[in-house]
Amino acid sequence: MTDIVVTLIGPDRPGLVEAVAATVAEHGGNWLEGRMAQLAGKFAGILRVEVPAERAAELTSALGALEKNGLRLIAEIAGPAPAAGPSSTMDVELLGLDRPGLVREVSSVLAARRVNVEALTTDVYSAPMTADSMFRARARVRVPAGVDAAELRQSLERLAGDLMVDIRVAEADKK
Repeated sequence: MTDIVVTLIGPDRPGLVEAVAATVAEHGGNWLEGRMAQLAGKFAGILRVEVPAERAAELTSALGALEKNGLRLIAEIAGPAPAAGPSSTMDVELLGLDRPGLVREVSSVLAARRVNVEALTTDVYSAPMTADSMFRARARVRVPAGVDAAELRQSLERLAGDLMVDIRVAEADKK
């Protein structure tokens, strides 16, 4: 079996997921995982499918044909995952008043310690009592074995104080 990673974007309308799912199924593929959302009138997503190796090129071609329906797609055959070495997984959550630069500030602390962001979701919503714009981010990160988890946590807590936001860090398996 071969894994294919697909990214897509196009004007939001009913039937987009069905068109992709039908194409995958028609070519013997199995939809394994995906993240999709409507963002500012666009429908965007990323997914991973597996398909028998002999049908991988056929499926990527068929997915490309969906572009005539207004979708822009990139389908790439995935290679083996790089060896990660010893590490631990942590969940990082941020909540605070929305302002530009929050993701940059937090990601810079992580990148300086070679911490890999494996998953990230963010959203902005109105606070119930004040209607202030609130920013929320949730990330799953991979922390290399040589990184001091306590120091990482302290650095993020210091940053939270500087930015006047709440940041919660927890081992992924111990919420």
